[in-house]
Amino acid sequence: MAYFDSAMNLGNDHGRVIPVTVFVAVLCLCLVIGHLLKENRWVNESITAIFIGCCTGIVILLVSKGRSSHILRFDEELFFIYLLPPIIFNAGFQVKKKQFFHNFLTILLFGVIGVFISAFLITAGSWWLFPKFGFRGLTPRDYLAIGAIFSATDTVCTLQVLHQDETPLLYSLVFGEGVVNDATTVVLFNAVQKIDVTRLDGWVAAHIFGDFLYLFSTSTVLGVATGLLTAYVLKGLYFGKHSSVREIALMMLMAYLSYMLAEVLHLSGILTVFFCGIVMSHYAWHNVTESSRITTRHAFSTMSFIAETFIFLYVGMDALDIEKWKMSKLSFGTSLGIYSTLMFLILLGRAAFVFPLSALSNYMNRNAGTSSAITFKHQIVIWWAGLMRGAVSIALAFKQFTYSGVTSDPINATMVTITIVIVLFSTIVFGFLTKPIINHLLPHHEHNILHREPTVSKEDLTLPLISLDESAATNIVRAKESLSMLIESPVYTIHYYWRKFDDCYMRPIFGGARSDRV
Repeated sequence: MAYFDSAMNLGNDHGRVIPVTVFVAVLCLCLVIGHLLKENRWVNESITAIFIGCCTGIVILLVSKGRSSHILRFDEELFFIYLLPPIIFNAGFQVKKKQFFHNFLTILLFGVIGVFISAFLITAGSWWLFPKFGFRGLTPRDYLAIGAIFSATDTVCTLQVLHQDETPLLYSLVFGEGVVNDATTVVLFNAVQKIDVTRLDGWVAAHIFGDFLYLFSTSTVLGVATGLLTAYVLKGLYFGKHSSVREIALMMLMAYLSYMLAEVLHLSGILTVFFCGIVMSHYAWHNVTESSRITTRHAFSTMSFIAETFIFLYVGMDALDIEKWKMSKLSFGTSLGIYSTLMFLILLGRAAFVFPLSALSNYMNRNAGTSSAITFKHQIVIWWAGLMRGAVSIALAFKQFTYSGVTSDPINATMVTITIVIVLFSTIVFGFLTKPIINHLLPHHEHNILHREPTVSKEDLTLPLISLDESAATNIVRAKESLSMLIESPVYTIHYYWRKFDDCYMRPIFGGARSDRV
């Protein structure tokens, strides 16, 4: 993933060992300092890692006497292959499935439709305003890529402040949108690379959206299929009878295999591994021994935490890549104009979909109870949570404007430095203000009351959807009642029939606790 530049005049062996040693030591320092600042009102772990990364970079520059400005080389492919999978898989594995799927339609509105709205505004705005500041040389594909790059959110800071038990609806929306947003931006970015930029019209936009729907559906099916296969194997062979290590190893390897298969098939590995994590936690996790359940929870969380800390640490260190700063030919005034323009477009693009789509979501859930409504304060928190940019933006920028972290083109170097500045500014400034703003909008003593669904008897849940033993008239009446329920309360109705199908057909085959219904 990263290594020190050869200008440090170290031997080959030392040149490979020292960077790893330094990074492990700094990661340990991040953990300790992050723990000490856990209760701090202003600082969170993301900001801590960035600051420590900057300080470490300064020290290394001083030690090398400025001869090596490339402190770290960033290979964006290794980011997507090694660092992103454990983060996304753990998000799916640890997700509160009931809340996530209750709000799934709203999450899709924010994470899919919202990304397209934001990307369009950022692309159009930068295409129109950049030349007015004297910044020229970007191709149409570059502008389209910029829309995807700066639509990728980082909700880690906000999620560290929100309390899942106190604000279940808000936490579910912010968390769910963050994951779907990452997947959508990556899929959109890859789709941009394939289009013919010489003819941009409505058909091209439709083609991009069609490609996205195809990738979204096929990636989801692959993730679900891999998770179900893992659950079936664990249930049928009962690995824990001889070794719980094999159970844990199989779950880890199958999860990673799902991600790599998606990448090989040119699908979305993020979506695949996310839904694989959800399915594994719903079925496979209940087919392993008690010790394996505890171990997998902690193991997946640990790998995700280390990967996230590593990424923020790298962002702080990469801010000191002097060669890229020297390569940029923009004046201070022009650079400030570009930074301000992008931040304004990010703010505008975010607001352009959060508030209208929240109103649409409230309209769709008008019969579900007041606890399902997204209040204006919640909308402000959702808007704020998506203002920060992070690792995905960095990775996509490097993928678009560098080759294995290196570029000799001033325009491309400028775009990389602009992305780093936006990530640093949004994470540090907005991150500092996240805790005070959320504590002001959502006082700690204000608890959300979970919406209670209509009581359903166990016998009703175990009844088949359509019974061949009953008369056709009875089945027709049941179908009419189901259609009426679907029109009046679509989210609850879909969830209700999924529970019936899950208990009657899925769990007997793939395992899982009946009391833990999605």
